[in-house]
Amino acid sequence: MVSMTDVAIIMGSESDRHIAKGAIEILENDNIEYDVRVISAHRNPEELDKYLKNSDAGIFIAIAGLSAALPGVIASRTSKVVIGVPVSSKLGGLDALLSTIQMPKGVPVASVGIDNGVNAALLAIRILDLGKQENFQEIPR
Repeated sequence: MVSMTDVAIIMGSESDRHIAKGAIEILENDNIEYDVRVISAHRNPEELDKYLKNSDAGIFIAIAGLSAALPGVIASRTSKVVIGVPVSSKLGGLDALLSTIQMPKGVPVASVGIDNGVNAALLAIRILDLGKQENFQEIPR
């Protein structure tokens, strides 16, 4: 039996692995099928296109710093959900945050806070759980 990958985590650089680890832990704790790759939108655009075309993931978590082009590039090539995680490599991560959230119309990218791979995984799980009333849980305030 072939299992479907629910979430693909794509890092722009191996140096982003520490951010991915938080997301991976959350996905594993919830038994979510995932795949992890390092593919730069700038250095490996053909490899990224091939991966996106062949991936069965329903949600992409894109982790990138500096210009943080990766989330937008992914969103421009798929109609699937893309969650951007800006990384604090320069300017405290504000450059990556602004690059992640300032997408043109028609290229939607959800974004979580700087270095917050955990929230990206939690958001992915909530998206996967949409419509499953049995998974509804009141959040304590």
